[in-house]
Amino acid sequence: MKKKDVKIISVGGSIIIPKTGFNVPFLKKFRQLILSEVKKGTKFVLIIGGGATCRQYQDALKKTVRLKDVDLDWMGIHTTMVNAQFVKLLFQDDAYKDVITDPRKKVKTNKPIIIAAGYKPGWSTDMDAVLMAKAYGAKDVINLSNIDYVYDKDPAKFKGAKKIESTDWKTFRRDVVGNTWDPGKNAPFDPIASREAQKLGLKVAILKGTNLPEVRKVLAGKKFKGTVIQ
Repeated sequence: MKKKDVKIISVGGSIIIPKTGFNVPFLKKFRQLILSEVKKGTKFVLIIGGGATCRQYQDALKKTVRLKDVDLDWMGIHTTMVNAQFVKLLFQDDAYKDVITDPRKKVKTNKPIIIAAGYKPGWSTDMDAVLMAKAYGAKDVINLSNIDYVYDKDPAKFKGAKKIESTDWKTFRRDVVGNTWDPGKNAPFDPIASREAQKLGLKVAILKGTNLPEVRKVLAGKKFKGTVIQ
């Protein structure tokens, strides 16, 4: 893979398998979109999150036994591996043969799609996407989430929450995500990943992953409905 051709995408687990179960029509369209970009010469690294599945396992454990955060993180990491294996199979021969679990290592392959899962406790797959960007020399990360925009407050709890279309890392970390990671934390971009992205000078685009017309726009470098942090 040549670094200039690589798109690093953090795919939220809830995009792949929402609480309501698999959305097969969407998965077919998502697969078609990625493969259509591959035909244009684009290469992809897709880092797959645990999403609602991860949090369901973690919540059940927390209600049943006392566990350390590291154990809860490992539970989450294993759910990303299952989700990533599923996505790898979606792309069959177009995907690299293994699910990558160490984002620091650049994979040498002629396959146009690399699928990755969680790496180690202490952060989410957002951080793995940042580390992948570093490994491949990419300057941008696309984060496919279950929200249209990042908001200054949780819009589900605060009626006056304002959407953020563009911001810088200092403001985002101070006003939105903070600096602390908790297992299963549901943040638009995890705080540890945000800190590292700021250090690397990465630009991150956050948008709703099921809105495929907008995903197509961000892949084309066009203006899209979502949030840009840089």
